[in-house]
Amino acid sequence: MIQVADNIKIFVDEIPSHVKLIPISKTKPEDMILDAYNKGYKVFGENKVQDLVRKYESLPSDIEWHMVGHMQTNKVKYLAPFVHLMHGVDSLKLLRVINKEAGKSGRVLNVLLQMHIATEDTKFGFSEEEVIAILDSSDFHQMKNVKILGVMGMATYTSNLEQIRKEFKGLYNFFEKLKTDYFNMDQDFKEISMGMSSDYKIAIEEGSTMIRIGSMIFGNRN
Repeated sequence: MIQVADNIKIFVDEIPSHVKLIPISKTKPEDMILDAYNKGYKVFGENKVQDLVRKYESLPSDIEWHMVGHMQTNKVKYLAPFVHLMHGVDSLKLLRVINKEAGKSGRVLNVLLQMHIATEDTKFGFSEEEVIAILDSSDFHQMKNVKILGVMGMATYTSNLEQIRKEFKGLYNFFEKLKTDYFNMDQDFKEISMGMSSDYKIAIEEGSTMIRIGSMIFGNRN
């Protein structure tokens, strides 16, 4: 039996105090999360909406849930009442829907803008130009129920560590640009979600504030 709580503790003890660990349970059963919860860890993430909703409904209500996977606009309504942070916001259309559904729930939803930093076309995300166009738009300035806390990115799946480092460094530099040009007075704009099981150490070195760890905590997905 994988000891999820022990694996989480290893990470928490290892990473700097300013970096938040988001354990991603994916296909794993609720009791594995509950084991860690009972030992005091209350932050978890999912990459599929249906899994996240099911686990939210069956697990303690004070868990802080993060949605880290690709979001479809027609699924936002299921998460809007409870999710703490959406990491993968990658289109203006999705931002509009999040704002609308958050308003229905009487909430302001926290999001991260997902940037396309990898060389693979299969990964989602904005270009830098697209983000700047959104932040300059009147459309965005009318959104009262969405709050941008920072950026998120997934590096290329490669053994070339220097390429991974370059991609993370580029994301950090763009975050700094946004902070200076658009969020200078916003203390909440402070998150850079980058780094997974295979590359989290490089991500932390390059400025990550959140790492998303699945297999190294929960084992390989079912």
